[in-house]
Amino acid sequence: MKEGKELDDLIKLHTHKLQTFVNSRVSNREDAEDIVQDTLLQLLRSLRILENPIGQVTSWLYTVAHNLIVNHDMKIHEDFMGDLSEIMVADNDDPEMQLLRKMVWQELDKALAELPPEQRQAIELTEVQGLSTAEAAKRMQVPLGTFLSRKRYATLHIRKRLHSLYLELIQKN
Repeated sequence: MKEGKELDDLIKLHTHKLQTFVNSRVSNREDAEDIVQDTLLQLLRSLRILENPIGQVTSWLYTVAHNLIVNHDMKIHEDFMGDLSEIMVADNDDPEMQLLRKMVWQELDKALAELPPEQRQAIELTEVQGLSTAEAAKRMQVPLGTFLSRKRYATLHIRKRLHSLYLELIQKN
């Protein structure tokens, strides 16, 4: 297994090209970033558990990314986040929309409050302060792989919480 700096160098070497590959196939920027993060996370996990090292890392990464893109495309109809995002930024001032917006923001605040501090900080640095993942990892003084893992777990938790609200709202209508 690769360690520390060698692992960071491996991730840095492949991240940009992998991001370009995924961005050319996935129109939603956040989804593309998630696929790249998942691909890199799978690489990290594989390097930790495989007895035989991955021979062709580049080929392996693109295969994993391609499979994740296919999975993403198959699940696109389940994308509820777009609906919630529209509610959050809508210019509609009618009372029902204001109530929905308030509910979504409250649920988002609860989800963020439930996160471990390291995961919350990962979200705040990239999504609120707009830092790149590399800049945020450096600010948190952790390897890029650790940062990607923290952000991914935070994102999954937030989506799960917001999905529960989404289902609740749909069932009411």
